[in-house]
Amino acid sequence: MYQAEFKKIKVHYTDTGKGRVIVLLHGFLGSHEIWSEFVKKLSKKFRVIAIDLPGHGKTPSIGYYHSMELLAQSVKAVLDKIGVRRYVIAGHSMGGYASLAFAELYPENVSGLCLFHSTSTSDTEQKKKDRERIIRLVKKEHKHYINEVVTSLFAPENLNKIIPEVEKVKRIAAAISKQSIINSLEGMKERKSRDMILKFADYPVLFIIGKKDTVINYEAMYLQIGLCMYPSVLMLEDVGHMGFYEAPKETVNELEAFAMRCFRNQF
Repeated sequence: MYQAEFKKIKVHYTDTGKGRVIVLLHGFLGSHEIWSEFVKKLSKKFRVIAIDLPGHGKTPSIGYYHSMELLAQSVKAVLDKIGVRRYVIAGHSMGGYASLAFAELYPENVSGLCLFHSTSTSDTEQKKKDRERIIRLVKKEHKHYINEVVTSLFAPENLNKIIPEVEKVKRIAAAISKQSIINSLEGMKERKSRDMILKFADYPVLFIIGKKDTVINYEAMYLQIGLCMYPSVLMLEDVGHMGFYEAPKETVNELEAFAMRCFRNQF
């Protein structure tokens, strides 16, 4: 792995392949490892940067609160180090929130944006209360929480079909510290709505959506799709929140085709 300096820590990332750049951002409780099969496929045509966001993987936490803006700035530190100006960014879940913050802060650098089981809306008041409850739970006993939340990310009928992948997600999540989990929950709770980023984006936006996602309601996504000038949608019938494992071929092929369109049209 490579490292980029950011706010007195080192942000870890992988850099694979050559050509136009695709940036892959994992979600809450993830790491760059969730993208391993995507990197293998996409790096045949693109240069793929997969980043461990602060508090995840090998990148340490920063203080006691990880805002989406902070995550976006850590991504920019990596991309500035490798010296590329334009890229397609794909963010899974929390990584999508960070991608939207990045698009707000650095619009001139974005050639395309993929919200991979993610949303531009902020937390509802009820969702904020739920996160506060989870934070209290994590402070007491975070290992049990990790096991429960990872299982809930997959559509129930898929759990026994991809046992090694489920166990991999649990292993990655179990390595994340209690404080890092709290930092991320606080940051997601306080994130702002970025619907306007979608509305004024002059580049393509891809939505990858699971109909059995218990985190992101697929019906609520239609309003966001309608905001975009250049939307693309991959709707997955029997998939929860983990499409890169539940529907790996469909999702990686769609992302590859999307990136090719973005770079070909030079949005």
